[in-house]
Parts: sequence; structure tokens; C-alpha cells
Amino acid sequence: MKSLSLSRRKRSLSAWLVLGCSVLTLVGCSDTPVSLPTTTPDTAAATPSASTPATKPAATAVETELPYKFPLTGLPSAKEVKTRPFMVMVENAPQARPQTGLDQADIVYEILAEGEITRFVSVFQSHEATTIGPVRSIRPYFVEIGDALDAVIVHAGWSQEAMDMMAGRKLSHLDEVYGDGAYYWRSTDRKAPHNLYTSVDKMKKGAEARKFRSEWNGPLLTFAKDDGQSKLTGAAVHYILIPYIQGYFASYEYNAGEGVYMRSMEGKPHLDKESGKQLQAKNLLVLESKHKIVDKEGRREVDVFGPGKGVILQEGKSQQITWERKNGMLRAYSEDGKEVPLLPGNTWVQIVPEGTALKME
Repeated sequence: MKSLSLSRRKRSLSAWLVLGCSVLTLVGCSDTPVSLPTTTPDTAAATPSASTPATKPAATAVETELPYKFPLTGLPSAKEVKTRPFMVMVENAPQARPQTGLDQADIVYEILAEGEITRFVSVFQSHEATTIGPVRSIRPYFVEIGDALDAVIVHAGWSQEAMDMMAGRKLSHLDEVYGDGAYYWRSTDRKAPHNLYTSVDKMKKGAEARKFRSEWNGPLLTFAKDDGQSKLTGAAVHYILIPYIQGYFASYEYNAGEGVYMRSMEGKPHLDKESGKQLQAKNLLVLESKHKIVDKEGRREVDVFGPGKGVILQEGKSQQITWERKNGMLRAYSEDGKEVPLLPGNTWVQIVPEGTALKME
């Protein structure tokens, strides 16, 4: 009986090994981006409390065996990525919410625009997002971010200064208002101008038609090495409130099970319109910057060069930093002048006026 039982266990183990190798072979041949675990549409709106045990998702064999990394997320890739990212201006007026596609962006910057609104600068390189928007107009400091990233800039309209800047520098951009409408569409469920969308596929076709350079000359980000875990030295932060202006209060609550910060707007989960997923950030940076209103329309000058003060949050931890644009990116530095590395995953950057009173718990 002992001999028979041992034989059965050996056959069972062999079967599982064959099955496991087959699965790894199939996944390893795919070009689909491998990302950290995310919330599903059924559970996206439920944000665990700060008391949730601080567990971390285990790395899979596929993640460790893929030979390359996506440049803007540090996540594993089956092939080397050399293509230019797209930087899309996404609206954040109440009529534009919920937006679509921000859950697939590698990096998102939220910055004040004119009047009483914020706008999203969303950067796409590792995901083939099929719907992104609503798309709106661009301002000079948004252009500076796209130029530094060597991104194809995607927008609908502009301020004169922003257009002069793009024309003077001969930047690659797709403008729905003047000549590039074929690479956008308008939905029927919202009123203009809050219903303009694009996709990675359409942007690629537009870039090809306009004969833009395809190979990327952009900056390299600095990601954590070794175990890929946060080495921040500050206090624990499970919740942060970022009070831009009335109607634009953003907040994040730490989801320990996923190791990410879940985003809310005006106290409600900020969901993607199509996927239903709550927006989240593996790395969250809040950067204080000089702001100045420059005309009667309320347009602003916003410093995106630094240096300035700020805070970075990762995996429930925080650290006070200084920030500065170096080698094409807004980078965080500790008191000793060393760059604070990002964790593999997506990044949200909240640029706020100097003296903004953050609430952190």
C-alpha cells in the first residue's frame, strides 16, 4: 500500500509539473503587458480601511523571467520598448467625469488650468488603450512636460503661447481642432466639448500619417532594485487629501492588499467610465510649485522645472522630498541629495500651488 501511494503521488506531481510548464510557455510568448495585480470592476469601489493587513502580492514566475522592462513603469515586458509615448490632455470638468483610459496610463499629472479647473496630462506607452478622453486643449506648462518626455502631444486646441511653443520647437503633436480630426471621434452620450475621444491605435495612425519620428529619445526613470519594495523613511500615511480648489478635492486611500493608493474625487471613488475600475497609483507624488495667474481668462504659469518641496508616498509610507526636473523628468530627492526610486507600476503626480495644506493620516 505504501508503494502504491508513493507511485500515485509521483504521477500526480508529474502531471502538475507538465501543466505548470505549459502555462508558463504560453504566457511567456505573449506580448501582453504584465502588470501588478489590480482591482476588478466588481470590487473597485470598495476601498479597504487603514487597518487592512499589509500584505504584498507575490511575484509570478512570468514577471521574473521576462527579459525587458517597460521604460515608464519598470514592469516586465516580453520585448524591448523603443516607441515614443503619447501624452494626451484629458479634461476634468464635472461634465467630463468619469473619464476613460486613465486607468491604463503609465503616468498621470494633475495640474491646475485656467479658472477653477484641473486637467490631466496622461502618458501612454505600455498599454494599447482603446478609448481615452475626453480630450481638451493644451497650455505651455503641459507642453513642457510632453517635450521633456519626447512624447507625441495629443490635444484639441491650445492657448496661443502653447501653439507658438510647439511650432517654434517643431514638436510632434496631433490637434483635433486644426487638421487632425480623423484621429479622434465624438461620443453621442455627452455634449460637446466634453465628448471628444481618441485611442492608442488612432494616435499611432496619426503619427504615421504625419511622419513623426517613431523611435523614442526620452528619459529613463529610476526604479527600485533588489526586492522592489519601498525604502521610504517617513511616517505611515494611509490617507491623503489634496485640496486644489472647491470641486476639485482629490484624495487617496492606501489599499494594503494591492500595495496601491486608491483615488477619489470629492470623497467618491474615481472610476474609469468603461472598465469601472477605481483609479490607483503605485507611486504618488505631491509636488509644490510656483503658480501665477497671467491674464483675465485666469490662465496660469506653473513651474514644472523646480526645485521645490514635496512628498512621495509608496506602500503606505511617506517621505518628504525636494523635486526638480533633471534629464527630462520631475524627480524626487531625499535630504542627502540622492534620487528616491519609483516602485515598478504606474505613477500619479499631483502638482499643487506652494503652501497647499495637505491632510495626511
